[in-house]
Amino acid sequence: MENHKELLREVFGESSDSEDLDPQNPIPSWEQIKEINGLWLCRGFLSPQHQSSLVSAVLNEGWFNEDSHNQAMRFGDLPAWAIELSSSIREAVFLEDHVSEPINSVTSNGGTKPCILPSNLLWREPLFDQLIVNLYHPGEGICAHVDLMRFEDGIGIVSLESSCVMHFTRVEEGGSDIVEHRENHPLTTKVPVLLTPGSLVIMSREARYLWKHEINRKPGLQMWEGQELMQDRRISITLRKLCQVD
Repeated sequence: MENHKELLREVFGESSDSEDLDPQNPIPSWEQIKEINGLWLCRGFLSPQHQSSLVSAVLNEGWFNEDSHNQAMRFGDLPAWAIELSSSIREAVFLEDHVSEPINSVTSNGGTKPCILPSNLLWREPLFDQLIVNLYHPGEGICAHVDLMRFEDGIGIVSLESSCVMHFTRVEEGGSDIVEHRENHPLTTKVPVLLTPGSLVIMSREARYLWKHEINRKPGLQMWEGQELMQDRRISITLRKLCQVD
């Protein structure tokens, strides 16, 4: 743990020596969603205390004071808590890619460990400059979509409060404006991913451009391992980077 702290301080400065790295708060555990190139899930990204603080910060913005308001968008100058969240995402990715198991390490099948975000995305400045916060009540979700091409590769989604299942579906041939390098993955109808409170999803490469994602929270459709998930209010925070206009 001390080695991790020292390396983070060297790369990010003294501000990285936070309670996130306290021995009682273990380093977040990442899971690669193997069916989809570029899709990673970090279930323990935020501690319960940090989740509570982040929910309070979001609600204190006043965006959702009226029942008819369920989405807020910001461009350019983001709230201080969103900038701090972006820094935490960068640190968590850096820890996994360059500290826990260096990206050049050899895996059990003889290959190299894939990285969560390529270096050109991880170290761009700013990492994110666009924010969407959605507040979902029970039964409310989002239809299948690919994020607009006005945003760069590398998108982060933080989930708060209620758990849910996000489904990924591959874009049909000719259905995407951008064609990236593809690996030969077998076609899958839907890939479910369980988003628990405090979890972080990173989408890049194929996951960002060639897979649609959706959340259907209608009664009876939020199932995980044979059990229906209880639905309550859910808040999602999506962070993206606008493409530069020449």
